[in-house]
Amino acid sequence: MAMRMDALTRVPWQPPIKTVSGARWVVHVGYDAWPASFSRHLTPDISLMSQPSGADTSPGSPAGAWGPLQLPAFRIFWLASLGSNIGTWINTTTSGWVMTDLSSSPVMVSLVQAATSLPVVMLALIAGALTDTIDHRRYLIVTQIWMTMTAAMLAVLTATGQLNAWSLLVLTFALGLGTAMAMPALSAAIAELVPRNLLPQAVVLNSLSMNVSRSIGPAIGGLVLAQFGAWVAYSLNMISFIGMIVMLWYWKRLPDEHALPSERFLQALRAGLRYSWMASSFRAVLVRATAFIVFASSVWALLPLIARHELAGNPGTYGFLLTSAGIGAVIAAIVLPSIRTQTTRGHMVFIATTVYALTTLAIATIRNEVALCVVMAICGAAWLTTLSSLQVAAQISVPAWVRGRALSLYIMIFFAGMTLGSLLWGWVAAYTNTPVAMLISAAGAVLAALMVRKFSLGSQEPPDLAPSYHWSHPLIAEEPDKNRGPVLVTIEYNIAIDRRADFLQAIQSLGIIRRRDGAFAWGVFEDLAAPGHYIEIFQVDSWLDHLRQHARITREDQRIQEAINRFHIGVTAPKVSHFAGGTPASSTSHESVTTNSIP
Repeated sequence: MAMRMDALTRVPWQPPIKTVSGARWVVHVGYDAWPASFSRHLTPDISLMSQPSGADTSPGSPAGAWGPLQLPAFRIFWLASLGSNIGTWINTTTSGWVMTDLSSSPVMVSLVQAATSLPVVMLALIAGALTDTIDHRRYLIVTQIWMTMTAAMLAVLTATGQLNAWSLLVLTFALGLGTAMAMPALSAAIAELVPRNLLPQAVVLNSLSMNVSRSIGPAIGGLVLAQFGAWVAYSLNMISFIGMIVMLWYWKRLPDEHALPSERFLQALRAGLRYSWMASSFRAVLVRATAFIVFASSVWALLPLIARHELAGNPGTYGFLLTSAGIGAVIAAIVLPSIRTQTTRGHMVFIATTVYALTTLAIATIRNEVALCVVMAICGAAWLTTLSSLQVAAQISVPAWVRGRALSLYIMIFFAGMTLGSLLWGWVAAYTNTPVAMLISAAGAVLAALMVRKFSLGSQEPPDLAPSYHWSHPLIAEEPDKNRGPVLVTIEYNIAIDRRADFLQAIQSLGIIRRRDGAFAWGVFEDLAAPGHYIEIFQVDSWLDHLRQHARITREDQRIQEAINRFHIGVTAPKVSHFAGGTPASSTSHESVTTNSIP
């Protein structure tokens, strides 16, 4: 039996939204989900407002480079991240210098960076899938406790004189494991804490946190290392995780409540990889990031050797060089909002990469400590400009349902480049010398930037990837079992003869959307007996997967679909039919359902 209904009279299906309140907690969905007493204690006279994550702000909402910090939830998150990042840079500075004491091999020194990066390469995708399928808060608390315990072991072994080169690498690797599991969830949380129009500023502030910590952390690390010893520096890193644990303890995040169950782990992993491959805008970010980081990693991998051997310096020298880079990054973060209005992200990445390559060349040749500090400031500014531009492009190019998985892939690419680059330039330095390795990497960075410049990072206006919910729930006689499948969906169009070529070209973009959101097969066919009558088909694994397609369609996708529907010359909307494979749940189930609601 076939059923028809005018799409204009249908109410679009939407997942239910729940709000929970209690005597002690008021829990909101969005970027101000904090216990009221805790927020009032930290930010008096600021009222907590509940808005959906990613929504536009009202006219009175905070704006500008520092706008996100006016939001209580993001401010607390940012301060906790800053403290944790300072501890991380104290640890990084200490471990890099301690390894030069334990081994003079450039390869062993570069392995410190590799031991930090390799776990992220190995586990980022797994962490991303977990981020999108389980509770952020508890998951992140576990990762912070793990890193606290690992930092404590480093401090104890160093204080008792039992730390050697290999135990340092093993514990550095263990810290990297915690970082790998936490990074996708922390990155995805930014988009939940601020409205969509403040996301670029929030990403820059997050990068600024890293670079402020780079300004403070290495200086503290070098001073503590020289005055009190490595075990005190490692102890400070251990303490730095406490602030993040407290923040997470008080963050009562209410996950989005959907009518659909979460994807299974492997299914979620596969969906994330599929989306990342099919979304050309996000794929461009990955290409540009890879081209930059493989060559840019030489500076951070070999800088301890520059400080110790080329400058004949001490831990303070290394710390001041890193501090200079952090100062440059802070200055860049302040001026970036005004620069972004004058150029595109892609052009900004290209210019910043070129400047970074020139500073790498200067680091390889200049032997004056003061001059190198100035060069490192410029290097830090170029580093932040490039990475923040890439991170903004990554954040705004993916919707919320797949953000954790997509960002985990970006993080994996970044750290894979850092790992392979560190090993590569350590090996080159071992067989030539440190300055030669850096000169080669500088030339490679410019060549790579020229080769990938054609990959666009999008316009200044971010795409609207909020769910559109304009697909009506399929009108069916009886709801099938959610696991029944495969499911075949057909859409029939009537196209004017002289517009068939334009229609077939335009609908290819819709095919990408179908496959990106879960279809394993898609095609368009013309009825040879009735030229201009086309049938679009796509298949998904189950009825539940098709319902997920309904929830995943974005407003940008809606605009594409509406443009394609304008080719249709029928009196009514294109005819849609659903066919289910497998065994019906009951004898009254229907094999096909027809409606005018376009999926």
